[in-house]
Amino acid sequence: MYEPTPDDWYAANRAMWDERVPIHMASDYYGLDDFRAGKDALRDFEVAEVGDVTGRSLLHLQCHIGLDTLSWARHGASRVVGLDFSEPAVEAARTLAADLGLGPDRAAFVAADTYDAAEAVPDSSYDIVYTGGGALCWMPDLDRWAETAASLVAPGGFLYVAEFHPMADSFDDETATRLVHDYFVREPWVDSSSGTYADLEAATANNRSVEWVHPVGEVVTALAKAGLRIEFLHEHEMTLFSRFQSLTRHDDGYYRFAADHPRIPLMYSIKASKAR
Repeated sequence: MYEPTPDDWYAANRAMWDERVPIHMASDYYGLDDFRAGKDALRDFEVAEVGDVTGRSLLHLQCHIGLDTLSWARHGASRVVGLDFSEPAVEAARTLAADLGLGPDRAAFVAADTYDAAEAVPDSSYDIVYTGGGALCWMPDLDRWAETAASLVAPGGFLYVAEFHPMADSFDDETATRLVHDYFVREPWVDSSSGTYADLEAATANNRSVEWVHPVGEVVTALAKAGLRIEFLHEHEMTLFSRFQSLTRHDDGYYRFAADHPRIPLMYSIKASKAR
């Protein structure tokens, strides 16, 4: 339910994520055996929109266990750095990097809060700063997030964001045809569901989480205020999981509505550059 921000929101979120790391490591959802064998964790539209990363440095904010981060290294990035506030997640990412034969000079991982990234990461700036799906909802202060991310983009570089579209949170879970939640809500969503998206039946003890809805206009405005130039904002009709019961998984792995269902944007992506 939506309610005022609890005082312990940060501790609750971190405990929730810390507990889920070993569950995710063992899950079919992340498929670590396939990943170690060479399977790419990135989505095709991300690879196309980011473009060639060969020889470029990349910082991944809120990297979780590092699959996307390490995939960018496989795509040719000269150095990748992943940052996450969960120490167990960072340790898992370091283990995966070692499994792939990538030392700290190619793939480094840092345990720190996103807002402290500028002081925590090993380099002052990166050619590409990347953040993937399901990251921004954990950031209560969007302006501070944008300022932090922008400060880490090297001159001539860019920030790339791929996110779940907040409009989807306004619709009912069954049919996705009824508006049931306020798109402009300011209070966070406080949840206590057990399990995890990677294993809905997993037995978990730290189940309280606090998430914020950020309208797309606020994301774009925050990035512009932070001094970045918006190159594009793309909205996508597909998503990465069964967000609604009326979605169907297609052969490409994405979930979409049936042809006779009214479409709404389920994901979006932004590229925002810094002047040289």
